[in-house]
Amino acid sequence: MSAGEAVTQPDPVPRSTTAILAVLAYTGITASLMQTLVVPLLGGLPRILNADPGDTTWVVTITLLAAAVATPVAGRLGDMYGKRRMMIASTVPLFLGSITCALAGSLVPMIIGRGLQGLGVGVIPLGIALLRDVMPPERLGTAIALISSSLGIGGALGLPLASAVTEYSNWRVMFWAAAALVAIATVLIVIVVPEGSAEGPSGRFDVPGAILLGAGLISLLLPVSKGAAWGWDSALTLGFFASSAALLLIWGWWELRAGEPLVDLRVTARPQVLVTNIASAAIGVGMYSLQLSVPQLLQLPTSLGYGLGQSMLAMGLWMAPGGIMMMLLSPVGAKLSAARGPKVTLVTGAVIMAAGYCSALVLMGSTWGLLMVTIICTSGVAFAYGAMPALIMGAVPQSETAAANSFNTLMRSIGTSISAAVIGAVLAQLTISAGGHAVPSEAGFRVAFLIGGGVSILAAVIAAAIPYRRSVIRQGPVREEQPAVAAS
Repeated sequence: MSAGEAVTQPDPVPRSTTAILAVLAYTGITASLMQTLVVPLLGGLPRILNADPGDTTWVVTITLLAAAVATPVAGRLGDMYGKRRMMIASTVPLFLGSITCALAGSLVPMIIGRGLQGLGVGVIPLGIALLRDVMPPERLGTAIALISSSLGIGGALGLPLASAVTEYSNWRVMFWAAAALVAIATVLIVIVVPEGSAEGPSGRFDVPGAILLGAGLISLLLPVSKGAAWGWDSALTLGFFASSAALLLIWGWWELRAGEPLVDLRVTARPQVLVTNIASAAIGVGMYSLQLSVPQLLQLPTSLGYGLGQSMLAMGLWMAPGGIMMMLLSPVGAKLSAARGPKVTLVTGAVIMAAGYCSALVLMGSTWGLLMVTIICTSGVAFAYGAMPALIMGAVPQSETAAANSFNTLMRSIGTSISAAVIGAVLAQLTISAGGHAVPSEAGFRVAFLIGGGVSILAAVIAAAIPYRRSVIRQGPVREEQPAVAAS
């Protein structure tokens, strides 16, 4: 059986598409909760784990690295052996990681648990890809937009929930609750979600490609995450960047020669896919600039003249409407994509994000102003996140849907990692002294908002260059020799 041909396994039990969508959305939100789960704990981790503050940053870094490696691997295995099957497999490390963190009494078990949680993030692109197999065409656009937006919805809603648990209960309760949510998701997937198409076990998994890509991504993202601590011009940082460039070049050479590659670079190089992935990285940078700057600004003391003096819980509650707005607007973005095409929706989303950052320069002096900024920016993210998978799936064979979506998710993650490094460096450099401690200055936040707005405008320009022609996402197999997108 060739890698380009998908065999659909018939589902003998009729399934409600509404129930399927609800379960996939719940699973995506649960997985994305892991991104912000530890944010309220960061300041107290050195005391909780009896560890050096510099070492506790690995609790965040390891999740990023594990997700970067696991996401493309899970996508390829989903195309080979079944997306539902791989979704279930991906919930296992999510569950085990949550349990490990709940039981952790020192740094090493916590890092192991967070790494396991990162391995399970692949459930989101797998769920998006599965929609192509099981949803009717008339509901596909709305379904894609909702599941894709779960990446942001879970992150936004997780912050106030985690803050409330941390402030009013034992921090371990947060991880036990996460384990329970994942267990429920697993049971629901088993009961409700049907299996989609798959090549079958005759397809061979590209082990060398997975190892090379994983090593290259770790060598890239590790110095991006730790460069500020190591020094951007240090031999260690520069050595990792050089290793990353070499490893990724070797990986690309290998993938072009492999009979059944982990990522088909010939498909990825198609203009619609390539430019969409570049725009996705820019959207990731723009989206995360908000998440890094607004929470800090809300919590700084009012005595500074620009801080808003909110507690951790209040900060989370001020940020939560952004997640709700993403949930409400994802169907609106799908309707815009149906009427004008996902390219227009992606450009619109990026422009809305840029408008939100511009408004921040005027509205950053009040909590209600920052609430409006958050709502505007996350509205743009909702449009953009729903459009990107639609653009990808409109240009790739059905047998490579999960791998292509996973690679697109990876590009967004690379964007957020770059954003974390850049915005973190800006806020760390532009500081003032308050109570004997250095805190980000008002100018630092303004620069962060300008960066977010500028990158969002860049994303809109890149998205406008996507060579897209209006079409309906194919429900059946797409052979390589066929055009991926039909002319309207």
